[in-house]
Amino acid sequence: MNRAESLSGLAVPMSRFRIAQWRMLLAAMFCYLFFYTGRQTFGFAIPGIQAEFGLSKETLGWASSAMLWAYAIGQAINGNLADKFGGRRIMTLGAVLSCGANWVTSFAAGFGSLILPWGINGYFQALGWAPGSRLLSNWWSAGERGKMYGFYVFAAGCASVLSYVTSVVVLEVFHLEWRWIFRLPVLLMLAGGIIFYLVAREKPEDLGFSPLTDTGVANADDKQHEGHHENEETSAQRYKAVLKNVRLLIAAVSLGFQNAARYGLIVWVPVHFLGADWQKGQSLVDPKWITVALPVGMAVGALSNGWVSDKLFGSKRYLAIMLYMCLGAMTSLWMWSLPAHSSVGLIALFLCGFFVYGPASSFWALCPDLVGAKRAGTATGIMNFSSYLFAGLAEPLIGRMLDTTGNTSLIFIVVTISCLCSAFVALFVRR
Repeated sequence: MNRAESLSGLAVPMSRFRIAQWRMLLAAMFCYLFFYTGRQTFGFAIPGIQAEFGLSKETLGWASSAMLWAYAIGQAINGNLADKFGGRRIMTLGAVLSCGANWVTSFAAGFGSLILPWGINGYFQALGWAPGSRLLSNWWSAGERGKMYGFYVFAAGCASVLSYVTSVVVLEVFHLEWRWIFRLPVLLMLAGGIIFYLVAREKPEDLGFSPLTDTGVANADDKQHEGHHENEETSAQRYKAVLKNVRLLIAAVSLGFQNAARYGLIVWVPVHFLGADWQKGQSLVDPKWITVALPVGMAVGALSNGWVSDKLFGSKRYLAIMLYMCLGAMTSLWMWSLPAHSSVGLIALFLCGFFVYGPASSFWALCPDLVGAKRAGTATGIMNFSSYLFAGLAEPLIGRMLDTTGNTSLIFIVVTISCLCSAFVALFVRR
């Protein structure tokens, strides 16, 4: 065989593998695009729930916390399940079960019958992110993970847009009551999960390709483990290896503050914009649609931060995290300082979402970067456990603050403080 034939023979499998890589990424993105319709719609339902049941914002903050804490516990468990049983099956199962839990929530007759299924739904929602991350870690090498996670988190950001838009459509276009927020949008999640199962494959070997070798593990013990394909770890061994990684634990704390800021915006910005003060204003855009600027900013920010961490900072994720968190604090403070009906509020809210959620791409890329692809599901689960533990703690505190002061703009002060804490802790994740 001459050189030209040899090169030609190599080009075909390389091209096929590249197509397969993007197929897996797009399949995971498509599935997760609909996941937030199962958990980020709660803020839009709060006014209707309050009107029907007479519950305080603090009480509803506890309902939101129940979901977030169940999600956190589920992440700690389900990431390991993905390493053990495969991300494809676990992620699909999550979409199906979460759809059912949302429908049960929609029939709530009081606080008890609201918080229980909504909390269970949090666990089912936790069957999505880490398993999807585990599957993608099998297909993408360390040098491209910032980009890959940028696209994956971009899909999550678009999912926020979709959850916001579908909630507004249910309330404003179809003129349905709050219960339908938990019934109609989640049908998209059910369809996405089924399609994902049919399209995706767990690892390159399932399609006849060789496994990846460039996993980017950060220490000698993890790197040695990556080289032994024949030895399967037990769940206890995976947890022990991940929990011994100090940098990962520091990153988990930084992510916790970032997610507290993120959910402070996601849950309470609709309450802020749908309140009486905004309804009396002279804004050129309906306040219900202004809220969509937040998740749009989140989606674009996530896509950009993955590129920034790979290209500008040479995969030094902590620098991209610190940059965006500091800018997130500044823009949130700006949002707080604006008059209630300022015409630039739309821009400020977009930038809040852009910088606050953007670093998620770098946080998730750190998981396989620090512990290797074989433990990526467990590491992602531990990181996400921390992130939602912090978010769950913040929710009732914010709700009580808003009940006490009646000033919903204070959520932006909470977001500012959380962003600064996240940036400071991220400094210690240096690689």
